[in-house]
Amino acid sequence: MNFHKYHALGNDYIILDPAEVPAVPAAEQIRTICRRNFGVGSDGILYGPLKTDRADFALRIFNPDGSEAEKSGNGLRIFARYLWDRKKVTKRPFTVSTPGGIVTAQLVRDGSSVTVEMGKVCFNSVEIPVAGPPREVINETIEIDGRNITFCAATIGNPHCVILSDDISEAQARRFGPVIERDSRFPNRTNVQFMKIMDRANIRIEIWERGAGYTLASGSSSCAAAAVARRLGLCDSNITVHMPGGQIEIVVSDDFSVRMTGPVTKVADGTISDEIFG
Repeated sequence: MNFHKYHALGNDYIILDPAEVPAVPAAEQIRTICRRNFGVGSDGILYGPLKTDRADFALRIFNPDGSEAEKSGNGLRIFARYLWDRKKVTKRPFTVSTPGGIVTAQLVRDGSSVTVEMGKVCFNSVEIPVAGPPREVINETIEIDGRNITFCAATIGNPHCVILSDDISEAQARRFGPVIERDSRFPNRTNVQFMKIMDRANIRIEIWERGAGYTLASGSSSCAAAAVARRLGLCDSNITVHMPGGQIEIVVSDDFSVRMTGPVTKVADGTISDEIFG
């Protein structure tokens, strides 16, 4: 099984190309491939490019636990770089269809950075989804371990829970992230971001990713957190998102359409031995 590995600010993905791997691996195989001590190790698997009538390319995204994700900002940037490396795209914009919607991507500089028009962020509980009556999920309260935590929820094709805090840390994300991810008010589970406002153009986030766990960086999490920061009136439209793995540049339009720009690094091409599945 041939594979291609890239990372976007430490958030690493394995690409399996249908031209080389004709069928999507079973969930158990995906879990094995993504395990860092027993497989190749990654934060997920990108399966594509696939054919579609809706866009130039289609992509499926799988979490390390074997579940399928609707959208991934870092995954889309990595996929765009892979298409560039395979000479399937130029610097002209192209479209990619995901279960979370169609995006437009464009390679910048020498292909080491990618801009993606990620679509509109929505705060509506029905769209995210969040249990309860239809509403914008802004500054609501969730009780975790006897502590009341204020959060906002959003979707950009996948669900997010953004928690504003003056003191954020990896330990906080690891402690509260898995509990919030599986809270009953989030029927499809949720990604979780702990956000600190630095100034009107900068935020810092720690990330717990649905189906993956603690993550050094996330494109869709950056988009959701930046949109929440602007929705709360705490930031302007151009926002740099600082994460343990590095920085992503986000532009949030007045209608909450989001444009994301960030780097991608190629790691390796290789072959996965069938022996790991034994």
